[in-house]
Amino acid sequence: MNDDTSLATLKVEGKLVGPWAMELGKTWHDLWASARQKSLRLDLRGVTFVDSNGARILREIVRATGAEVFADSPLTQYFANQARRDIALEPTEES
Repeated sequence: MNDDTSLATLKVEGKLVGPWAMELGKTWHDLWASARQKSLRLDLRGVTFVDSNGARILREIVRATGAEVFADSPLTQYFANQARRDIALEPTEES
């Protein structure tokens, strides 16, 4: 069981597109570097749209940290499912 001292939460809101997706990429790396001994929660309940770069960054976060993902609507559940999806399942240019 986690207590607040062993848990970091990354709350994402709005549209995760273009420069905002890139900013999330930088932010989570900084957070994870400073919270190495903590478990990570990825709160997507305020997200309204995710482009392909945003989805890639969410998958990277979950894969690298094992983050627990929070969603509260069909839309945010869809984003959470994208984040949990294995990157290897993405089509390649060869496919």
